[in-house]
Amino acid sequence: MKYQPPCLVSACLTGLCTRYDGRSKANPACLRRLSGSRWIPVCPEQLGGLPTPRPAASLTGGDGYGVLAGTARVIDCHGADLTEPFLRGAAMVLTIAKAQNIGLCLLKSGSPSCGLQPLIGVTAALLHSHGIRIVSF
Repeated sequence: MKYQPPCLVSACLTGLCTRYDGRSKANPACLRRLSGSRWIPVCPEQLGGLPTPRPAASLTGGDGYGVLAGTARVIDCHGADLTEPFLRGAAMVLTIAKAQNIGLCLLKSGSPSCGLQPLIGVTAALLHSHGIRIVSF
């Protein structure tokens, strides 16, 4: 049997309580897609050192590519700058992806880390810039 590398998946999509609000929000479509395959759950915000729960955050001044370039920031709802933890978390996810030869990531839509829309998030931008395919849920 040929070795198939696992895929990475936003931990919140699997039902783990990693969302900013500390709640579970499993995505049935994502779980169906994962069925029968090997996968690794990741939460970039937690990997970057942020607690759960944590204040909601958003991209300011651009998208995830802008954050990577230093022209945009990640700011929480209280005005705190979370750019550095978001960058650390994205780098950690990329390290895991490279170590596991990941070619596909299933990521949470609407997230300032993992989202593709309305703006691409920090982790999604970093993974995409390294040629890793992203599917949004």
